[in-house]
Amino acid sequence: MSPLTPAPSASPTHQDPSRPPQHLQQLRAPTGSIAASVAASPSTTTTTRSYGQPNSSRSAPEQAVSSTSSPANTASISACTKASHVETKTLHFPDLAFHLHNEHRLAGQSQSQPQPQVVTKMTKCVTHKTRLLGQSHWVNAVTVLSDIIDLLQRYLRDPTSKLLVTEKRCKRLAKVIKARRRPPWPCPPTPELPNRLVCDALVECYLDTSEAIFRVLHIPSFRRDYEAVWDRSRDPDPAFLVQLKLVLAIGSAAYDPGFSLRPHAMRWVYEAQTWLSAPEFKSRLNIPALQTNILVLMARQAAGVGEDMVWTSMGTTVRIAIYMGLHRDTAGLGLATVTFLVAEMRRRLWNTILELTLQSSLISGAPPLINLDEFDTEPPGNFDDDQLSDQGGEDPMPRPEGHFTQTTIAIALRGLFPQRLAVAKHLNDLSSRLAYSETLNLDAQLREAYRALTHRLQTCRTPQKGPSDLELRIVDLILRWYSIVLHFPFFAPSLREAEFAFSRRVVVENALRLWRTAFPRPLSLPDDSADDPLARIAINGSGFFRTTAVQGLVGIALELKTLAREEQVLSLGPVEMRPDLLLALDDFKLWAWKSLETGQTNAKCYLVASIVHAQFEAARKGLRQEDTQAFMLKEAEAAEERALGLLEEIEARGRQPEGDAVVDVGVDLGPGLDLPAGLSVDWDYLVSYQESVAGCNYC
Repeated sequence: MSPLTPAPSASPTHQDPSRPPQHLQQLRAPTGSIAASVAASPSTTTTTRSYGQPNSSRSAPEQAVSSTSSPANTASISACTKASHVETKTLHFPDLAFHLHNEHRLAGQSQSQPQPQVVTKMTKCVTHKTRLLGQSHWVNAVTVLSDIIDLLQRYLRDPTSKLLVTEKRCKRLAKVIKARRRPPWPCPPTPELPNRLVCDALVECYLDTSEAIFRVLHIPSFRRDYEAVWDRSRDPDPAFLVQLKLVLAIGSAAYDPGFSLRPHAMRWVYEAQTWLSAPEFKSRLNIPALQTNILVLMARQAAGVGEDMVWTSMGTTVRIAIYMGLHRDTAGLGLATVTFLVAEMRRRLWNTILELTLQSSLISGAPPLINLDEFDTEPPGNFDDDQLSDQGGEDPMPRPEGHFTQTTIAIALRGLFPQRLAVAKHLNDLSSRLAYSETLNLDAQLREAYRALTHRLQTCRTPQKGPSDLELRIVDLILRWYSIVLHFPFFAPSLREAEFAFSRRVVVENALRLWRTAFPRPLSLPDDSADDPLARIAINGSGFFRTTAVQGLVGIALELKTLAREEQVLSLGPVEMRPDLLLALDDFKLWAWKSLETGQTNAKCYLVASIVHAQFEAARKGLRQEDTQAFMLKEAEAAEERALGLLEEIEARGRQPEGDAVVDVGVDLGPGLDLPAGLSVDWDYLVSYQESVAGCNYC
């Protein structure tokens, strides 16, 4: 039996309910672990309960132990009748609290060992405010930084602390900046657009990055409708203008290094949300409306509009698609009236919905809520968009598998969907027990599928045609993310237990490679990263890269600390650290700062990055432990002061003269779309199904 395989439940042994069962006394956190540092903090409380078992079936001693909160310095665990127990620890910070639900993994019983024995302990999930954040959420990674958490708790709870005072000022400024950027609600769509040159550039940014991976549009039809927008003799189609603005919003994250169009991108998202929120239901069950739903979710992540809540909205989009029958393949439905173009678009949209479902699940730490047996839609065909036409004629033949098309990458990612879905379920489903044997099995499947994808994309690459370097880097980022989150639950235990050493190597090496994929050259060196669309998205956007970056920081920081500790034990000379990991750590601090410069308002990421960086600077200088703590605090205060100064500057730039509704974003938007006299856009939301379909060239 694997050491993490749940053992058969045993009859509970009656004991004194005032103290933990004997076999669970060893569950007290070892010195130096995050649990020990949390338990020692006066701002931490602990409660425990049996995991996966109704209260009514638990013994009296269990209920007695778990029904009361244990003292802060006690790790009290209830009697064990299942394969795991959950201990809840609360971390208190000003105005917020994090409840860490640590799961104790238990091995089986034997003649010589009649009671289950603890194998390891990990954070199963975290409750923050009204949200339950599962294993894949970045906050589960941060909780492993016990010494930094202890430092922040100590000084952020002191009302006289300079760190606390500055943090509160940063938070107030952030609220002012976000409130000023936020458009009014409702925000009715308008026909206003940036000038043609800016729009052209934004459209190309979208097509080269997002659309190249997640297929939403039929590009020839989109370009035809886009050209019609600039035709002064025609009244623009309102539904298409909403869709176009979402494309511009997504493209704006890769448009320039400073994300100068962020306020406009946010407004375009708000306009689309207003359009979709109209009390129209059946008339919106069509391909264009579904495309808009998908683009809204992607634009929210790009512009930072409720990006951490995309998973909840994703459920609505999935249900709309299912109600339209996109989860059933058109060939199996025998719909003779559906054209070949529409059939392919249905497959493409369902494929993208599956991708976004997985992505939002991992970002939110929530279950994907979809199963392989709930759909039979085939992957998209290997077609270039110009092969698909709404003009009728014979159905085109798909390109051979080794021929690269505009859909090849989407098809290749679909080949890894079963393995990645299994990873998301393994991490975030309630029924998952995170057995290490299952983790290793999923890792093997994921690696094998990744090798097949790599081989396919390599065979498609020729001097004349093939996936671009940008597309390959984006795919690499996505797939390495799955490897990191799969192994991260066992990363902290791997630093103490050799059994999980493989997870340690996977997390550290993938975090390092992922970082170099996004930023091929160190951010500390002058380079041309400002001209790299992927680097811009990594700095400007609020999507999955931010989650992965935080998890990578924690992995690299803990690896460096462990290596330094091992070097101190085995060497009499100065401690040598891996220069590649130290360089990545320097880069992370610069990335957090650049993100603030481009409009992120939460300074906590930069604060944590600065503290981690200071910890290793102290190690380089050979400071003693008490001096290291003082140095970390000094750097934390300096980081908050720098962040405060930057936020004050951003707030000052955002002030508008009274009556002035124009925001200067540093980009010449020009006159934009200028409608001729007598022409106006009809923004009547009560558009009929026939009218909305008629406005689309491929429905």
